[in-house]
Amino acid sequence: MGGFAETIRERVRVARAAVAAASEADDAYEVAVAQDELDEMVRLARINGVDPNRADGG
Repeated sequence: MGGFAETIRERVRVARAAVAAASEADDAYEVAVAQDELDEMVRLARINGVDPNRADGG
């Protein structure tokens, strides 16, 4: 599952960055969109047994 796990982790990282950027820009709509993406990627990670916070490839 290595490739899948790393892809999910990357999408979580990207979504977290998008939430931070939207928050910094004070854009409520973009925060909501980015947060929805982040929530979905974390959900997908967890139901597939992937730790979304794990930094290494394992």
